[in-house]
Amino acid sequence: QVQLVESGGGLVQPGGSLRLSCVASGFTFSDYAMTWFRQAPGKERELVASISSSGRSTTYATSVKGRFTISRDGAKNTVYLQMNSLKLEDTALYFCSAVRSETRYWGQGTQVTVSS
Repeated sequence: QVQLVESGGGLVQPGGSLRLSCVASGFTFSDYAMTWFRQAPGKERELVASISSSGRSTTYATSVKGRFTISRDGAKNTVYLQMNSLKLEDTALYFCSAVRSETRYWGQGTQVTVSS
């Protein structure tokens, strides 16, 4: 059974940091690129960051470049999203996703709220 379980969300003040984790199971983690998406209320889902299956290539949304870092640990079947210098507009439900060719899996999400 495929599972992607996110954690690490919470309430943080502007300028603060959080690290999100997504633990994968039920598929060969090393074969899949991993992506973090987010969706704020009333807005479309947005790609935040992605990392290739090898971990050698990463991409970021312009809005988070320089503040967020995506990484993966094959030994733990986990992908991370380190989020620094958080802004009010980073408030959203954050999902991780695994993709290989036509196959995509989704997690349930973890809520990040940036508020003073």
